[in-house]
Amino acid sequence: MTRGIRAGALASAAAVVAALLVLACPAASSAAVPKPVPMEPLGMAVWQGMQIMAMRSTPVTFGVFTGTTMQVVKATKKDSFHLMVRLTDVHTKAPIPYSSVWATIRKGNKVVFDERQWPMLSAFMGVHYGNNVALPGPGTYTLTLLIGPPQVARHPEYMHVWLKPHRVTFAFQWKPTK
Repeated sequence: MTRGIRAGALASAAAVVAALLVLACPAASSAAVPKPVPMEPLGMAVWQGMQIMAMRSTPVTFGVFTGTTMQVVKATKKDSFHLMVRLTDVHTKAPIPYSSVWATIRKGNKVVFDERQWPMLSAFMGVHYGNNVALPGPGTYTLTLLIGPPQVARHPEYMHVWLKPHRVTFAFQWKPTK
């Protein structure tokens, strides 16, 4: 019985991954292979052995799967870039799952973006937290990330780290491509 449930869960997970690949790159449903997108770093920080890396790529269409339904979030012409935040263990380079990531972007004192970053799977961008971002125009911006503690069971080596929310801030320049 357990083996059947596991096999069904694996088949279901494989179907979700296939659906995400198709959403990220419609060509994945044919013989074509999804293509990587260029990524540009925005900033990097280390907190208690967790590397926090913020990057941007071209805006992407993605799907948010709730366990029963898929909500498609389409990239729009207003989107400036796709914000990606990778959380990894600096020693093992393993991705850190089950955190929450909130991004706030300011231009001067004005908040221009303030949203959750979705936990994401991507064949070429890897495991990350992300969302599309629309900025009002070129200029200098400040990105503040609020990293929530991973909500997971922990082995002893992780029982005393990442227990409180942590903020990191990066400044970056944005110039829309023509």
